[in-house]
Amino acid sequence: MTLQQTIAEYLRFTGHKGFDISAALIDCDGILYDSMKYHTLAWVKLMKKNGIKCTRDEFYAMEGMTGTEIIKMKFKSGAGKNITDDEARALYGVKTRYFKEQGEAPVMPGAKRVLETLKEAEVERVLVTGSQQDALLQRIDSDFPGLFGEVKVTGHDVRHGKPNPEPYLKGMSKSGKKSNECIVIENAPLGVQAAHAAGCFTIGVTTGPIPEKELYKAGADLVYKNMDELAAALPALLVALSIVKA
Repeated sequence: MTLQQTIAEYLRFTGHKGFDISAALIDCDGILYDSMKYHTLAWVKLMKKNGIKCTRDEFYAMEGMTGTEIIKMKFKSGAGKNITDDEARALYGVKTRYFKEQGEAPVMPGAKRVLETLKEAEVERVLVTGSQQDALLQRIDSDFPGLFGEVKVTGHDVRHGKPNPEPYLKGMSKSGKKSNECIVIENAPLGVQAAHAAGCFTIGVTTGPIPEKELYKAGADLVYKNMDELAAALPALLVALSIVKA
């Protein structure tokens, strides 16, 4: 499918007449940081310490959910336990410790270039993540100085994590944007589902083991192999979207 066909398909799906892109809603883990390998190892360690069988691939597939949601779901399905909110928060604290013990996750190659391109195009950069890892979130302003504004949505801000569209709807609301004024950059099927359900033009990036076809199946309009490839394509993509005016 050509880019023009992709744009036309998005417009048919949403009913929008065109675009006025002024914001990019951007995920954190797997987009800004190559951190998912650390998260999955920490999750497996937490679950095995509590007698719950699991694999790392399960947690790649659950990326985008809040940590407390994952804990409640896995303890219910894996151990038959109904975990309270307080218990889930305490267990998430343990998982956070396991995550930190592995050292700092590196910045994702190409991420800074993507953000710089968006800034040059005067597209607001809005963080929208299910992450509740404060240590990682606190790095963003120092690792990407001047590239994010005040508007951020994290796992602390929502009742329902991805694939529920709440995180992206909240990101649009807080930045005063409509869905045809936003693009979303995501690497996880649940995040793509959330962005698609919120009506945004959704860009998938395969920075982990989940294949391209799964991101398309989840609703991605376009998929790139990595953040460097997205960075190279982004200027032309923004121009193509700007031509189709609302």
